[in-house]
Amino acid sequence: MEQLLNEYFDHEETLKNGLPTVEYLANQLNLSPHYLSDLLRSLTGQSAQQHIQEKLIEKAKEYLSVTNLSVAEIAYQLGFEYPQSFNKLFKKKTNISPLEFRQTFN
Repeated sequence: MEQLLNEYFDHEETLKNGLPTVEYLANQLNLSPHYLSDLLRSLTGQSAQQHIQEKLIEKAKEYLSVTNLSVAEIAYQLGFEYPQSFNKLFKKKTNISPLEFRQTFN
């Protein structure tokens, strides 16, 4: 699953298809979405959606720390339709805003 998410983000699938979904990943693995989520939860304690969000935050941190893209551009690059949704998820998962995170590198 990790490899699928890396490929999804690295090949700019997000620009065409938006955020990766549990359904997309399950289809790629020839599993049902429910089974994939149950399997991941039993192995890691996290659902498939939580894994997707972790990878999103990891990629966001990478973009924020090594590019000059605006937060909105990063949000779109990651597949978010609205930058506000990206900001909300980032802050929920990290307890700081994307801009605050970026400032730690400047």
